[in-house]
Amino acid sequence: MTHTSDTRGGSATLSRDGLPEWLDPVVSAVETVEPLQLSRFLPPENGAGRESAVLVLFGEGEHGPELLLMERAGSLRSHAGQPSFPGGSLDPEDGDPSGDGPLRAALREAEEETGLDPSGVQLFGVLPKLYIPVSGFVVTPVLGWWRVPTPVGVVDPNETARVFTVPVADLTDPANRATAVHPRGHAGPAFLVESALVWGFTAGIIDRLLHYAGWERPWDREKQVPLDWRS
Repeated sequence: MTHTSDTRGGSATLSRDGLPEWLDPVVSAVETVEPLQLSRFLPPENGAGRESAVLVLFGEGEHGPELLLMERAGSLRSHAGQPSFPGGSLDPEDGDPSGDGPLRAALREAEEETGLDPSGVQLFGVLPKLYIPVSGFVVTPVLGWWRVPTPVGVVDPNETARVFTVPVADLTDPANRATAVHPRGHAGPAFLVESALVWGFTAGIIDRLLHYAGWERPWDREKQVPLDWRS
C-alpha cells in the first residue's frame, strides 16, 4: 500500500502501514463506530446538503500525541471565530464524493488553510458522513497521521485567525472539559484548550473519538460554559 497522499492529481489513498501503536485504539474505533454513535444529525436521505470534508490530523508533538486545529476568522459568514479542523467543500476536481473525493478535499483544504504539506500526511481512516444543519454541510471526517510534520500557519488571514496544535492529554484532562450551552438552548461537549473554546461539530467529533478510543477520563458534565448570541 502506498503512503502517498498527493492532492495534485495523484491518488489519495488510505493506509494503516507503520502507524504508531498509540493510534491503534483510534483505528479500532474508526472500524466499528456507527453514524448515530457520532451524531444525531445524519445526512438527509434525499441527498441534500453540500458535500465537504475535514482533516482530523494526529501528530506527535513535544507533549505527546496532538491534533491540528485552526481558528476561523471572525469576519466569516459561517462559524466565524470558531476553532475547527481544517476542511471545506468538495470541488469538482476532488472527484467522487462517495469515493476518494473527501480524501482529496480534506488534504487540499488543509494545505490551503494551514500551509500543510500533504505529502507528509498518511490518511488511515474515514468516519461516517455527518450533517451540520445550521450550514447544510454533509461532512466526511478524514483521519490522518502526520508522518512527516511540516511547518503550518495562517495562509489567508481573511479565512483563518490562527493555526495550532492541541495535545491529546489536554483534551482528555477533565479540568479542560465542559458543556457548552447555546443561547437557543442546545448543549454539547466543549474543550477549553490553547486559549480557545472548542465546541460545536469539532468538539463533538473529538469527544466521540476520545470516548470510543478509550481515552476519555471522567469529567464534570454539569460544568457549563455559555456561548454568546453570535455563535
